Amino acid sequence: MNLLNPITEPLPLAQTGILPPARSSRLKTAGTRPRRISLALQGGGAFGAFTWGVLDRFLEEDVSFDVVSGASAGAMNAVLLASGLAQGGAAEARATLERFWRKVSEVGSHSRFLTSNPILTRVTSHLSPYQFNPFDLSPLRDILTTEVDIEAVCRRAPVRLLLGATRVRDGALRLFRNKELTYDVVLASACLPQLHQAVLIDGEPHWDGGYAANPPLMPLVTATRASDLVVVQIIPTNDADLPTTSGAIDKRVNQITFSNSLQRDLEALSMMAQLCREGDMQGSSLGRKLQRLKLHHLIAEDHVDGLSGLSFMNTDWGHLQHLRDQGRSAAEAWLARQAKH
Repeated sequence: MNLLNPITEPLPLAQTGILPPARSSRLKTAGTRPRRISLALQGGGAFGAFTWGVLDRFLEEDVSFDVVSGASAGAMNAVLLASGLAQGGAAEARATLERFWRKVSEVGSHSRFLTSNPILTRVTSHLSPYQFNPFDLSPLRDILTTEVDIEAVCRRAPVRLLLGATRVRDGALRLFRNKELTYDVVLASACLPQLHQAVLIDGEPHWDGGYAANPPLMPLVTATRASDLVVVQIIPTNDADLPTTSGAIDKRVNQITFSNSLQRDLEALSMMAQLCREGDMQGSSLGRKLQRLKLHHLIAEDHVDGLSGLSFMNTDWGHLQHLRDQGRSAAEAWLARQAKH
């Protein structure tokens, strides 16, 4: 069964309860380095710079992308990748990603200056974005419209996108494909309601896609035609310390909230794999796809020391560069492993 493969060390999926310990749940390694892959990009604020590094390293290789799904920062990285590829190939995609993250850091430096005022911080913590930002000013929108050619993404990007946003009225996941994409859709996918007003799409308010699916994995499994699917997980799931302060509790709650959907999807795929092994789904089209699909898992906390203690709001350029470099190292290790078999 070629479904799930731990490709970073250590990645004991069977031991964590995500996968059953059956030997057949582990990947039979691909014979050659994959040239066509699909990607599931998890969101997590500034931790998305790790994903930037992964993409940056992949773009140096002869790797093409079939489908890329993403939520929040994952959606941002996905649309930056698609826009760059549509406008100038791999080199432009790498440049687009770097310009975006550099500008995010520059904007963040102004925010850090404002939030260093304890009185201002205390006041704004009790206000909603409808109160402290009534005109819904968004530096992120300005960066996005400068760096992304949304028409190019819709019409000629060589990669299919699946971007998720959460519909506020019922909490449902809404998926958007290339031809449906607008700047509002991308911003909705990254709309944290504590910081930004809800984004209207077709008259419906939407929040961060990470609440419903972070990233959208099951739709990606259905859509992909590539045999290799790489999940880039950036939110830490493990924290041995019990949070006891208000800030630490909020941080841990956010980590759990934004990582649970991925854990559920991985468990569902594991159950499907078992059904395939037992023959109940073997003859179905999905069963046949699962038998040939190889799911790889790049986990940021395996590469970034102390990730669970870091803030996903920290956009200091040195911090972003460190995350990028660790993402590049993780991708390099994966590529090297694929080349050995």
